[in-house]
Amino acid sequence: MHRFSLRMGTFLVRLDCILYLSSAFSVMAQLCHNEGTRINQSLLTPSHLQSRRVGLKVAGLNFTLEDSPFLILAGTIHYFRVPREYWRDRLLKLKACGFNTVSTHVPWNLHEPMRGQFHFAGNLDFMSFISVASELGLWVILCPGPYIGSDLDLGGLPSWLLQDPKMKLRTTYRGFQKAVNRYFDQLIPRIALLQYSKGGPIIAVQIENEYGSYHQDRKYMSFIKKALQRRKIKELLITADKGLELRQGHLKNVLATLHLKDIQKKSYEDLFRMQGRGPVLMMVYTSRSFDTWGEIRRIQDAHMLRKDVLEMFKLRFSLNFYMFHGGTNFGFMSGAEALDIYLPAVTSYDYGALLTEDGSYTPEYIVLRELLQSVTDVPPSLPPEQISKVAYKSVTRLHFMSLWDILPYLGKVFLNEKYLGVLDHSTNQLYIKGFYGTHILRILVENQGRLACGRDMSKERKGLIGDLYLDNSPLRNFAIYSLEMKTTFLKRDLPNLWKPVTKDVRGPAFFLAFLRVGDFPQDTFIKLKGWKKGVIFINGRNLGRYWDVGPQETLYLPGPWLQPGSNEIVLFEEWASGQQIEFTKEPFLGY
Repeated sequence: MHRFSLRMGTFLVRLDCILYLSSAFSVMAQLCHNEGTRINQSLLTPSHLQSRRVGLKVAGLNFTLEDSPFLILAGTIHYFRVPREYWRDRLLKLKACGFNTVSTHVPWNLHEPMRGQFHFAGNLDFMSFISVASELGLWVILCPGPYIGSDLDLGGLPSWLLQDPKMKLRTTYRGFQKAVNRYFDQLIPRIALLQYSKGGPIIAVQIENEYGSYHQDRKYMSFIKKALQRRKIKELLITADKGLELRQGHLKNVLATLHLKDIQKKSYEDLFRMQGRGPVLMMVYTSRSFDTWGEIRRIQDAHMLRKDVLEMFKLRFSLNFYMFHGGTNFGFMSGAEALDIYLPAVTSYDYGALLTEDGSYTPEYIVLRELLQSVTDVPPSLPPEQISKVAYKSVTRLHFMSLWDILPYLGKVFLNEKYLGVLDHSTNQLYIKGFYGTHILRILVENQGRLACGRDMSKERKGLIGDLYLDNSPLRNFAIYSLEMKTTFLKRDLPNLWKPVTKDVRGPAFFLAFLRVGDFPQDTFIKLKGWKKGVIFINGRNLGRYWDVGPQETLYLPGPWLQPGSNEIVLFEEWASGQQIEFTKEPFLGY
């Protein structure tokens, strides 16, 4: 057995790590008391199975691959939330932990951001991500949607669908079907080439995502199933739903799998009653959730995680950790949830995963590595070294451009550039004092993220979608300007109107600074002390949102996104700017 050691930041973390390791060895001893508990699947890897006859199947109480018992040990990594330069590193760490499978989702809104414009290159080249997984000896479970959830803006559905005023998302509404078919015509042939039967690593494909919780159209899931099969998807098809919604999301002749935060006997017994006794795949196992702006951080229950994993192994469940590595909601990809109130997701998608947002190991990773080694006889590989971090010297904002200088008039609500207040999900009226004569009303409208799930998704239109009233009289004929905040906007549409920063400058405004880096750029974290709320760009790349309401206080900046020499930093600040941009080796995502 290889010795595995990690450098932790504090004595407290080292102590926790020792306690976790002790627990792991105790669990391993329990599982290995009977040698028959170990599963012999060391030869069930892509490199050993060059000749393909029978893919992943259900046989009695087991999954089989080439007619041999196969326990699925999977972890989720979203290729679109990880810099392409780090795909191999994260997949190597997945393999070294003892997993044999990676699961990933395909976000429609990123691959077709505008109707009919498809992108499958760069960080969206999922075929290369899957090929790297295969090269490293990992199988793949793919979730192509069209809806994937994943805490993305509109659950990964493109917002242009809502241009149709009658649109009914995730149904057999004709407009939605037509859009899905056009997208699948581009997407699914790429997936089909990577299936197990074609010599690729894809052993299973998930139909939609947790449709049982939505369930607006009985015919919809059959439509998606046929759309996949018609485009030559041959591998095992699965659905994934929470325990109470299993039947509503289930399809005949499709394997139902579970989404649970803890192991509930009732849920898997309900599963048996619905489709008969067979292998159980915990397709989404998570002991945490994503963080939202203005709320305290959601901390993972490590004790619950260890207990659940041990229980699953005793029951011989296959499992998928959501997330093994969460990554980052770069740009504006993050969605929102609406329980009692609207809660937009933070930029970090750390998720309390087995790897941190920047790919560092956690104590839970060590525990799971020992547990997984106790279940199968696949020889463990050495975990890759940690990727180094650096705290660059702070840089000072040098220049600024007022938003009002850039756009003729855009109107938070402003009257003649004077800030009046905020209209949001909880406040829909503002009182204006001393309103006399003729004035210019400017409204800055922000999309903080559309709902990622729920039955109100089809209503998630953003912008000025209805009348605004002043003393009960509707205001009409607004001039509307779009700030897309994309790379093309910064490089092509942002005018060169930079001015030296003055003491009294306020937002909304763009600010410019420069970071000098040596010959070998490294990962770092940006800390924006004194800044209030906005977006930050590095060399034209949108790192995501920052907001002083927390809990997240640092933004992850991948080293590959920096270049030797000068690096341009642009911030769009809505309120009041700080003086400097700081850098640190350590993330701070809240308490």
